Amino acid sequence: MEKEIIKYPDIHDVIFAEHPPTRFPSHWHNAAEFTLILKEGCKYKIGDTIYKPKPGDIILIWPHELHEILNAPQGSSIFVQFSSRLIENNSDLVSASGFLNNCHLISSKKEPELADSITETIYKIRDTLKSKQYFTETTAKILIYEMLLKIGNHVMQEHREQIGDSKFSDKSWNYIKNACSFIADHSAEDISQAEVASIVGLSSYYFSKLFNEYTNMTFPTYLSMVRVQNAINLLEDSSLSITECAFAAGFQSTTTFNKLFREMTGYSPREYRKRLQ
Repeated sequence: MEKEIIKYPDIHDVIFAEHPPTRFPSHWHNAAEFTLILKEGCKYKIGDTIYKPKPGDIILIWPHELHEILNAPQGSSIFVQFSSRLIENNSDLVSASGFLNNCHLISSKKEPELADSITETIYKIRDTLKSKQYFTETTAKILIYEMLLKIGNHVMQEHREQIGDSKFSDKSWNYIKNACSFIADHSAEDISQAEVASIVGLSSYYFSKLFNEYTNMTFPTYLSMVRVQNAINLLEDSSLSITECAFAAGFQSTTTFNKLFREMTGYSPREYRKRLQ
C-alpha cells in the first residue's frame, strides 16, 4: 500500500488525465478521482470491493481511499482528480461525506441521466483546462462543484427513500449542517456530543440519533475523521512536530492520535510524514 503524492500542474487542485495507466498497484492519495469508462474490460478495486464498470459508467474514488487499477485497457478511460480541499472547505459536502464516501459507481444503466450529466461535465473540465483562458481554475472548480452537487443530491435522495420522507426533513438536515459547521470550526477544542447538541438546540439523545441517520456515522467517529484530516494537513508543515500536530488538531493524547490516524489512513503519522518527503 503506497501513498501517491499528487502534483498539480498549472491549475491548482485539478488534473485531467486523458491517458491513465493500464494498471496501478494499491495506493491512496488526498485527491478525489472520478473516472469515466469508455471501453469494456476495466476492473478496479476500492477497499475490499472489485468493480467491473461498463462503458458510460463513472467510478468514484474519494480522498484517502485505498484503491487499485487491476485492468484498464489503453484508451478505455479518462479521469479528473481534484484536491480534498474542495470537499473539506464546504460544510454541505462534509456533512454528507458519510453517504458520498459510500458511492463508488454511477451506472449508466441504472442512473442514465446522472451518468450522462457527469460525463458531460468531465468533458467540460477537460476543455476548460485545455483552453487556458482567463479564470480557467475558477471555471474548472465550479464544474467540479456541479458534479459534487449532482452526486450529493443523488445519494441524499437515495437515503431519503431508505429511511422514508417522514424521517427526512429539511429542518432536521439543517440541524446536522449547523452541527457539522460548528465541529469544523471547533474541532481543535475539547468539544462533546452534549455540547454540540445544545448549540444546535437538541437533546443529546435525539441529536445522536439524528446525526447517525443523516451522516451515516456516530458523532465520535465524525469528530475523529475531521481531526485526522486536520492533522494530515498539519503534517505537511515540517516545522511542526508530530506531537504538535496531534494537539493542534484536537487530540488529547498521542496514543489516541496514533491509533485513529492508522485506522483511518493505514499509516502511522510518522510513516505518513516520511512519504511526503
